[in-house]
Amino acid sequence: MTYAIIGTGAIGGYYGAKLSKAGFEVHFLLHSDYEYVADNGLTVDSCDGAFRLAAPAIYDDTRKMPQCDVVIVALKTTNNQLLPTLLTPLLKPDTIVLLIQNGIGVEAEAEKMMPGIQLAAGLAFICSAKVGPGHINHQFYGNINIGNYNCSDTDKYNRLIDDFRKAGIGASDVDYYEARWKKAVWNMPFNGMTVALNTTTNRLLDNSSTRQLIYDQMLEVIGAANALGIKNIDSSFADKMIHNTVKMPPYSPSMKLDFDNNRPMEIEYLYTRPLAEAKAAGFRMLKLEMLEQQLRFIEKELKIKVQHD
Repeated sequence: MTYAIIGTGAIGGYYGAKLSKAGFEVHFLLHSDYEYVADNGLTVDSCDGAFRLAAPAIYDDTRKMPQCDVVIVALKTTNNQLLPTLLTPLLKPDTIVLLIQNGIGVEAEAEKMMPGIQLAAGLAFICSAKVGPGHINHQFYGNINIGNYNCSDTDKYNRLIDDFRKAGIGASDVDYYEARWKKAVWNMPFNGMTVALNTTTNRLLDNSSTRQLIYDQMLEVIGAANALGIKNIDSSFADKMIHNTVKMPPYSPSMKLDFDNNRPMEIEYLYTRPLAEAKAAGFRMLKLEMLEQQLRFIEKELKIKVQHD
């Protein structure tokens, strides 16, 4: 199958490069990095072995790109208002759009903007960062859970997962809603806490007070998921997430990187929407509600700082 990558950064660039390296036809959308990658290629420094795509198929406008079988969207959700403009030139009637994005409710919102679109959810468990133009540093992990949101062509959906596996990516077919909430168990505590306390994941877990707070927040997310009918998750999942994070190198999640670089933070889909869904089901995530309020304050202060600068 043919692939388009919208968001050639730490996540989209890594998965797209792996697919291209395995021989699949992959088309990359670039903006500020376009000229650099045209001259120098796309480099991936990876814990699994570094490689470089010398001449990837790159574009600076989706209107110049061919229609593809699968479009991988790895943009921040703060840019999702651009999806209709970006995606329309790339879509065939049966194109699958794989949203590798954080948060709850992203598929429903995309479907509302583009009725009839075939959507799948991508939940990446990966430590990866864009460290320079056309330069991705993959530090740890790399697996992805993929959930069928509304794809009617199940054969094509299964081929998508198989292609990822052929590219050396650990890909699993999962229930999309359960997978989104399982990802939230890690995302909601660590993204916001690293911003609020201006720190990294390892320092949060090295301190007994913040480690306990992270764990308590994880249990809140699990409680919300249970209240929403997701039963295949309990406190042992929080234990597993803590254990896996301890093994990681010092890491700044995506929201911390956005904060550090004065970019909009993904508060809406990472916090506001899941908190609202849980509350509607009769469950309150009180510690995470407080964290969202802190993040909204930080967001407003950041906007003021950017305006003054």
